[in-house]
Amino acid sequence: MTHDTQHMTLYNGDNIARKKRVAVYPGTFDPVTNGHLDIMRRSLKMFDKLIVAVAHNPGKDPVFSVEERVALIKKATKGWENLQVDHFGNLLTDYMKSVDGRVIVRGLRAVTDYEFELQMGLMNRALDPSIETIFLIPSEVYSFLSSRIIKEIARLKGNVKGMVPEAVESLLKRKFGK
Repeated sequence: MTHDTQHMTLYNGDNIARKKRVAVYPGTFDPVTNGHLDIMRRSLKMFDKLIVAVAHNPGKDPVFSVEERVALIKKATKGWENLQVDHFGNLLTDYMKSVDGRVIVRGLRAVTDYEFELQMGLMNRALDPSIETIFLIPSEVYSFLSSRIIKEIARLKGNVKGMVPEAVESLLKRKFGK
């Protein structure tokens, strides 16, 4: 097996097959923030294809439906090559198999994120040792952003301009009556 900058080349006798490096960036994205978009842009530089996988997670009491979250991400990433937006409601490792993903991308804003993300990464490895997890830190300008904080600011009629894509800002204003 050899590696070049774009593909993994598998040699099998006379058959040479190129296998795309597919990464999955899972999350609830309720709502998607400019920090998420930063992680997506940077991931696209490392992988042939990035699938942004919106999780069905009713336990987090989402403000936006899965369909709204998918639509908002698609709108914010319109024209981005090699990026696909999808949703899932099963185990992430099962979803990874269904899309031939080998790498999970996760963002780490602070030390407090690390403990949870490490635990999840180790659990995913226990469920499927062929799947790797990588952690990316956001650009410093976005290091304080979280969907939870964005929703709280919007609920209290605060300004989230520059923290989220314009479509998210507009929908938050409609949902929370600003």
